[in-house]
Amino acid sequence: PMLSPDGKKVAFTRNKDLYVVDVEFAKETRLTNDASDVVYNGYASWVYMEEIIGRSLIYRAFWWAPNSEMIAFLRFDDTPVPRFPLYKSDGVHGELEWEHYPKPGDQNPIVKMGIAHINTSKVVWIDEDENADQYTAWPFWSPDSKEMFYQVLNRDQNDLQILSANPETGKNKTMYEEKNNTWVEFFEDIHILKNNKGFILRSELDGWRHLYYYDMNGKLKKQLTKGEWNVSDIKLVDEENKKIYFEANKGERLEAHLFVVDFDGDNLEQLTNVPGTHKVNVSPNGKYFYDSYSSIGTPGKLDLYNGDGNLIKNLGDRKSMIFDEYNLGTTAIFSIKTEDGFDLPAMWVLPPDFDENKKYPVLFAVYGGPGGTDVTNSFSAYLDRYFISQSGIIYFVVDHRGSAYFGKKGKDYLYRNMGKWEINDYIEAVKWLKTKSFIDSTKIGITGGSYGGYVTCMALTLGADYFTHGVAEYSVTDWALYDNVYTERYMDLPSENKDGYKFGSAMTHASNYKGLLRLTHGTLDDNCHMQNTLQLVDKLTSMDKHFELMLYPNERHGVGFPKWIHAQREYVQFWYKNFL
Repeated sequence: PMLSPDGKKVAFTRNKDLYVVDVEFAKETRLTNDASDVVYNGYASWVYMEEIIGRSLIYRAFWWAPNSEMIAFLRFDDTPVPRFPLYKSDGVHGELEWEHYPKPGDQNPIVKMGIAHINTSKVVWIDEDENADQYTAWPFWSPDSKEMFYQVLNRDQNDLQILSANPETGKNKTMYEEKNNTWVEFFEDIHILKNNKGFILRSELDGWRHLYYYDMNGKLKKQLTKGEWNVSDIKLVDEENKKIYFEANKGERLEAHLFVVDFDGDNLEQLTNVPGTHKVNVSPNGKYFYDSYSSIGTPGKLDLYNGDGNLIKNLGDRKSMIFDEYNLGTTAIFSIKTEDGFDLPAMWVLPPDFDENKKYPVLFAVYGGPGGTDVTNSFSAYLDRYFISQSGIIYFVVDHRGSAYFGKKGKDYLYRNMGKWEINDYIEAVKWLKTKSFIDSTKIGITGGSYGGYVTCMALTLGADYFTHGVAEYSVTDWALYDNVYTERYMDLPSENKDGYKFGSAMTHASNYKGLLRLTHGTLDDNCHMQNTLQLVDKLTSMDKHFELMLYPNERHGVGFPKWIHAQREYVQFWYKNFL
């Protein structure tokens, strides 16, 4: 359910049709009437929820107009999308759960954008060819509700258009277009200014994610920020004072700070100065902000500041009274230079009683997806790294060249080559570690889930000469088995990139496997299907390779309670058994 901007109505979906309720009079109005097993109004098809709209909306695919009189929504028809069976082992005969899930090269759902007018219950459809092979999403309204803006991305995901539509007629026109030789991603935080004064965009147009100010015809008025750093989030657009507050890693690439800049790109100022990673909320007028932050050795704090960045009051501290009673391992951030010149960010936690005359096993903890950041100057809320290190294992994290820290140029190394450069750079890190006298090169472990599970499988196969042990959880093992929106963004269609798909499959390199890999998967994983793990199991067993397997019945993408306790114990015991 979503409350209207004026607080007088609530919109929601029931059985995948769109409804609205007048709060004062408890009057319910049905806005769409054709939902079925394959047609959804205001409720996202699975691949849109996962890869385009995002999990945080929990399948919601509708957006209120500022005047509370209209709702923009997406209509999905999953008829063309292949179904994938998920097996439930309950009862005597078991059961199949069917999921519409498009894999690379498969057909997508048919999608069109509608605008529901609350007072008349009329739906106006936007003029788009619903049969075109493209993605339509992310509507934004003008402040006066007279225009609705939305985005269309082609199937190749290298040509993105922002269009404006008349909510009364559905007529549209192109306002902005951005192309790239590799890929372009949807804009999730376009800010439309009042009185048709233009819009603020956060784009990678120059190779780094920066702020741009355009007029309503898509003509650039000013690039507001520039440099080899990224704007990660727009926190407030203050039109009255013509200022934009945003978070970025300017100055210290492993940190995030609050900055403010004028609409003309002048007077760029950093408002947070305590070293670390800051997550900020700014008051509507920019007079105050509260700041949640931490650093690698300091647990999180919550402070209140005025708009000039002066501290008013500490509101909270996650460091408990007994924190200093624990002898935690020593944490350090550093960089590792690759043979071709990339300075990879890295972090380790050394055992509390570290002795450089001893030999220590190493555990790589990875995610490693394109544009991600595993290493940050922040305190982890999960204390497993300290638990592992106090047992005599060096906990190690490193980011490869495809992380956000190297801009679009770095990420583009992964284009049509997923698996290649991640493992190349992780191997570079292993080589660096082996130059240290205290590293036990016979015990180099790696672990991760989802994409991290994928690189773990690749590390134990493609990188088998360097990695000796791994725990891969709910992994992708072959990109032909994952969803098409995510995979094709980076790998193109299988028919266009046969060599890339083949090289990026862990099965291709299974003959190299010689260490010890534990595979875990939930049997009802609707994101990375258990099929991924089973196909790798099939390959390894056919080659008579020794490995370990743990399946969690009816668990999805990750293991929940109460089985999570079992999963965590088994995870720790694997490393204790093989490393200590």
